[in-house]
Amino acid sequence: MEAVRTADEIRDVNTRYHDVAASSYDSKWGIDFGDTGQAQVVGKLRKALGPAHPALDHGFDRSLEVGAGTGYFSLNLLRAGIVREATCTDISPGMVRTLGANAQRLGLTVRTARADAESLPFPDRSFDLVLGHAVLHHLPDLERAFQEFHRVLAPGGHVVFAGEPSRFGDRLAAVPKRGAVALAPLWRRALRAGTPPPPEAGGSSNGADDHGLERVVDIHAFAPDDLTRLARAAGFTDVKVRGEELLANWFGWFNRALEASADPADVPMLWRQYAFHGYLLLQRVDQRLLEPRLPPAIFYNLLLAARA
Repeated sequence: MEAVRTADEIRDVNTRYHDVAASSYDSKWGIDFGDTGQAQVVGKLRKALGPAHPALDHGFDRSLEVGAGTGYFSLNLLRAGIVREATCTDISPGMVRTLGANAQRLGLTVRTARADAESLPFPDRSFDLVLGHAVLHHLPDLERAFQEFHRVLAPGGHVVFAGEPSRFGDRLAAVPKRGAVALAPLWRRALRAGTPPPPEAGGSSNGADDHGLERVVDIHAFAPDDLTRLARAAGFTDVKVRGEELLANWFGWFNRALEASADPADVPMLWRQYAFHGYLLLQRVDQRLLEPRLPPAIFYNLLLAARA
């Protein structure tokens, strides 16, 4: 049985894991800062707030992204004109550096800081929007984090979090992952792909490779009521939780598990294009047919929106 880790140990592992992942994070997850990326991010914000929300028209003056990683959400929102001044934090110095480099490459001005989500280094009422993508499930003290989100928001400001794994959806995702593991040898043979190089040949030199630490940093999966309870306990109102991605999730995890079994240099671009465009197609099917009709709990991702 794996030992129970303290909150400080979880924060330390999160820092090391994301430092290692920073340099290859965008390529691993297909992060895009062009039209496709903007459409994805704006679409998630629209889902979370509601398609007719007035903030989507007039935008937000001051935003804070918590656990911003390489800048996927904030940089795309800046380019789309929905955010005017962005502050981005992450517990990982490596992620903060990569985010800064991405912003410079795109010609964007962003304020960055290394910070723990549970102790934000900003005055009260500093922001109109606090947001994050795939970050809450890494935080050891969620109650404290939500209190911080509420503290730094101006009255009437909004909190939006996307990409949080649901409990049921997380279990569903295990099915395509197991299928991919079983089929991986045949898939590699068909593509003439080798297995990944060992860590000493191309991995981390500090023992913090992402495969070894991934199960440690992902410490939560949520039911919709969990997120609602956390937001309300911190003082938020107008709390809404909805689900996102079912077919796209199955397709995406199946392909990612296959790709993880191979040397990245051996995976053909044609396959990568098929996987990427197939995922986008199934996202649209989910959005138009399944998300309006099925309960949020069965989807892989949960989106939270609330008002201070």
